[in-house]
Amino acid sequence: MKTVDFKTSGTCATVIHFTKTDDGRITDVSFEGGCNGNLKAISKLVEGMTAEQIRDKLAGNICGKKNTSCADQLAKAVMSE
Repeated sequence: MKTVDFKTSGTCATVIHFTKTDDGRITDVSFEGGCNGNLKAISKLVEGMTAEQIRDKLAGNICGKKNTSCADQLAKAVMSE
């Protein structure tokens, strides 16, 4: 298992924490900052998914006028490891 702390860019959340299991599953996702309720929901929804599954679902989502979002940053974070 590997614990990851990913510094985000361009979002209200500043850091994403998660664990990547030995079989490639993402667990224990949490965010520092951002929209608390929405990010708790995202964390629950992606629990146990592979990095590729998370990327396929969340990459490219934007927030308002920004060119990224917390979900998009999560997709980047899990693919960076």
